[in-house]
Amino acid sequence: MKITTRIQLMIMMFLMFFTWGAWYGQMGKYLFTTLKASGDQIGSAYATFSIASIIAPFFVGMIADRFFSAQKVMGILNLLGAGILYLLIQNQNPDIFFWYILAYTLTFAPNLALSSSIAMNQMSDPGKEFPAIRVLGTIAWIVVTNIVGFYGLGDKVAIYQIAMFTSIAWGLFSFTLPDTPPKATGKATVSQILGTDAFVLFKDRSFLIFVISSVLVCIPLAFYYAHGNLSLTESHMTNVENKMSLGQASEVVFMLLIPFSLQRFGIKKMLIVGLIAWIVRFLCFGYGDGISSEWILYLAIILHGVCYDFFFVTGQIYTDNKAGDKIKNSAQGLITLATYGIGMGIGSKLSGIVLDKYTFTDAAGVVTHNWNGVWMIPAMISAVVLVLFVIFFKENNTKVVSVE
Repeated sequence: MKITTRIQLMIMMFLMFFTWGAWYGQMGKYLFTTLKASGDQIGSAYATFSIASIIAPFFVGMIADRFFSAQKVMGILNLLGAGILYLLIQNQNPDIFFWYILAYTLTFAPNLALSSSIAMNQMSDPGKEFPAIRVLGTIAWIVVTNIVGFYGLGDKVAIYQIAMFTSIAWGLFSFTLPDTPPKATGKATVSQILGTDAFVLFKDRSFLIFVISSVLVCIPLAFYYAHGNLSLTESHMTNVENKMSLGQASEVVFMLLIPFSLQRFGIKKMLIVGLIAWIVRFLCFGYGDGISSEWILYLAIILHGVCYDFFFVTGQIYTDNKAGDKIKNSAQGLITLATYGIGMGIGSKLSGIVLDKYTFTDAAGVVTHNWNGVWMIPAMISAVVLVLFVIFFKENNTKVVSVE
């Protein structure tokens, strides 16, 4: 790959995750603090990303893969997204906010697949070349959340102003990316797009347990994205966005440990460690305090790397090994739909309902939350998943299920 192409792809990843990181982790605090939204409204806002994740495969599979170059689609989507963000910025109604953020996520979600397509189309060995380019996304998330935290913008409309301007820059830059023309031919089927061709893998009980566990563990993950920032802020932690970026830093560290850990411990033990980390993490969120026990909150943040990498990234590797070449793409599509679409969607909505249950208003009209009660729900769900996984999952991950 040419060095200029490599730099272009790195900039693409940086702009994408800079835009995403500017608002996603802070949206719950912005809605509660600035728009006075309820827990249910916050949960519904986060559920829009799941809705968009379900619709995105249809868009990419039926339009982007067949009629237009990927980089041009990316450019148009992000310029359109910037326009939607401009309208969102003017809004002060949390009910109307839902429709604006839904429209925006519909323009954003397809970029996750488009960026991978553009990048890998330029690579001769994606396994070796892609990680070095993708890591710029994690770095971008760390950079933008530290900017937001340093200037105290987490509950300000500025998080969407940043995303709007970077969307414009990203959209225009997309037209300069290497040409990635459509390659798919013939009629796209629903089974191909949704990954239902991979349903044959459900004949293997362990894979079925893995998929069910992946859906269930995304419910607690949604709690973290929706309420982590607000919870830490109300737990008296300062510079929350800056400190939460330690979670992305730990992602990088534990990502590098995956090859060694797989060889040393195997798939099942790694997935179990990831699930245990989820339980510990939510207990830390529930019992930590920024005044008397801030170290517990730091532990909760840093555990993000173990939680995400050892379960989700390891799970992608397990799926890849399990599926074999014939249905590899369908299997990954199925996992993405199950996690970001179904699991995160249920979790986002449930997180809002739970937050409302543990929200209290005193005689002076001051609103407070019982975060211990809120975080016990995802901790218990994670514990149920752990028990399910330990009992029923068997590590036969090297065996490929026949698709004949």
